Amino acid sequence: MTELERKQIISLVKREVIPAIGCTEPIAVALAVAKASETLGKCPEKIDLFLSANILKNAMGVGIPGTGMIGLPIAVALGALVGKSVYQLEVLRDSTPEAVEQGRRMIEEKRINIQLKNDINEKLYIEAHCEAGTEKSVAVIAGGHTNFVYISHGDEVLLNCGQDASSEEAEVDPELSMRKVYDFALTAPIEEIEFILETARVNKAAAERSLKGEYGHALGRTLRGKYEQEVMGNSVFSHILSFTSAACDARMAGAMIPVMSNSGSGNQGIAATLPVVVYAEDNNISREKLTRALMLSHLTVIYIKQSLGRLSALCGCVVAATGSSCGITYLMGGGYEQVSFAVKNMIANLTGMICDGAKPSCSLKLTSGVSTAVLSAIMAMENKSVTSVEGIIDDDVDRCIRNLTLIGSEGMNETDKLVLHIMTNKC
Repeated sequence: MTELERKQIISLVKREVIPAIGCTEPIAVALAVAKASETLGKCPEKIDLFLSANILKNAMGVGIPGTGMIGLPIAVALGALVGKSVYQLEVLRDSTPEAVEQGRRMIEEKRINIQLKNDINEKLYIEAHCEAGTEKSVAVIAGGHTNFVYISHGDEVLLNCGQDASSEEAEVDPELSMRKVYDFALTAPIEEIEFILETARVNKAAAERSLKGEYGHALGRTLRGKYEQEVMGNSVFSHILSFTSAACDARMAGAMIPVMSNSGSGNQGIAATLPVVVYAEDNNISREKLTRALMLSHLTVIYIKQSLGRLSALCGCVVAATGSSCGITYLMGGGYEQVSFAVKNMIANLTGMICDGAKPSCSLKLTSGVSTAVLSAIMAMENKSVTSVEGIIDDDVDRCIRNLTLIGSEGMNETDKLVLHIMTNKC
């Protein structure tokens, strides 16, 4: 691997693994509104939102940090009132109780209108229109949660990049493979990749705070209670499940607790981080090995998401758990072959788990994903792998990943539409 390629991969990871407060879809909507409001130069009197189906799906049932409220309207209101676009996915971190009360009034006055954007192919699309008097502004995010492709003030177009997901970064992303991901994680100079340890600090802190509170369905606290002793036992496995689900509990309930995200999703960042961290700590594994395992986990997720896309009909939690299975396999002493086995075992088991929006019960799916991550790693360490005569698995691990992402990005499009229809037409 050349020095240039190594630097490109480091740059890619630093762009994709970033702090976030709250579920990224409503936060991205708040970011677009904040930018449109800043462009307008004053607090808007009216806000119109046009959203892709996947954004709408992932923003309907999730708590908004610091508000005690669920759903998009309060995120939109706060984006206009206190949002700062420079904060990116922490756009609402300056929110106050007074701002929340102002936001409630804005909602009651019906100054916010949210609609489905029709006739677009982009799954991640947010179009915010702000008006005050005769003045108007527009901000559009597409292809990535912080990727602005269009900004205008009145008739003046300030930015027009075209609604192309590939425009999210000017830098050219390196072409990854599972082998390249593994080699980078294990051979990169340790001082160049130690930044990934910040994911351990931030996401572990989120889990610890959640275990002290009562967030969402409190799955983490439930598992940590009497059931840990009576059902699962006080084990590395039970610790992984309780810590990982706890962080998700808090995030989906709208706690003002930051997490380190991966590929635009806090839950993906949690799933890629905490199983690896807990396994390493419970087994007294060195700082260097933990660093390399976390890099292997996070970069695997980034690699899979490159072909799957930011949003899809597949649950991102279980996709990200594939990364943690690789990290755990490495910490167990596995080499590249065992890591590849872990990936195949994960794909054979969890492909097809639908995403029916961001919500408190995501902690259940995340726990299913990371429990399978541990099982897949155990199988891999026994040199057991689902074979190419079974289902969508191929002898080549990279083709396995392409099979997974093809199903998620294309094969399940009708599923996605039906899920949204069900969600928006409940009695």
